[in-house]
Parts: sequence; C-alpha cells; structure tokens
Amino acid sequence: MKKIIFALMLLLSSVQLFAQSNDVEMADALRSNGKIYVVVICIVIILVGLLIYLFSLDKRLKK
Repeated sequence: MKKIIFALMLLLSSVQLFAQSNDVEMADALRSNGKIYVVVICIVIILVGLLIYLFSLDKRLKK
C-alpha cells in the first residue's frame, strides 16, 4: 500500500511540473481564431456521451 501511495505522489508531483510551462502556441492560435470553442464543445459532447453510456450500462447491470 505504501508503494502505491508513493508512486501516486511521484506521479502527481511530475504532473505539476508539466503544468508550469506557458508555451501553448496551439491554444493561443485556436483562441485567436475562435476555434477553441469548437474544441471545447467536442470534448464536452464526448464526455457527456460517455457518462450517458456508463449510466445506462449501470442501470442494465443492476437489473
């Protein structure tokens, strides 16, 4: 159990290091063209579809 917790702590600390960089040129280009909203809408649609699928699967498994 201690090994798993230690591995998760190392993983989370490395994720914070990647979040420090401010060089996101693609996002700036998409934002300037107004296409970032299309990307966000696509991601939201995919996530909502996955959630609906998981809830319907859960209902079927409970029956």
